[in-house]
Amino acid sequence: MEHHGVKLTAMRLLVYEELERARRPLSLRDLEDRMPTAERSTIFRTLTLLLQHHAIHAIEDGSGSLRYEPCESDDHHTLDDQHIHFYCEQCHRTFCFREKKIPQAILPEGFQVTSVNYMVKGLCPSCAQSQRNFLA
Repeated sequence: MEHHGVKLTAMRLLVYEELERARRPLSLRDLEDRMPTAERSTIFRTLTLLLQHHAIHAIEDGSGSLRYEPCESDDHHTLDDQHIHFYCEQCHRTFCFREKKIPQAILPEGFQVTSVNYMVKGLCPSCAQSQRNFLA
């Protein structure tokens, strides 16, 4: 986080480490569940600060809440950090496919891209298997 100009505090480190440990994007609610001794407002303020310093980025998965994950670059968030996400419509989890980069969008002259949200929706392998078993 120091690469992003974030002064380290115990809470900032805890939130960031929890995001890294999850290995998938987490919502504010997910973080609250994983950090029961931390106050919601403190977690939210920490997420806001980490977003402002580009240490993490937020994605919209269509569930009505933002999900957060660490940025891969060392010093600032770039479009190269962007990758495909998958939202399971049954279990409501969001998955990261960091190795699957978002295809470059070629826009008309004058348009400037600041962010890209590439969300694929469907059933994760576990939910798809459960559904097959249920229908069999």
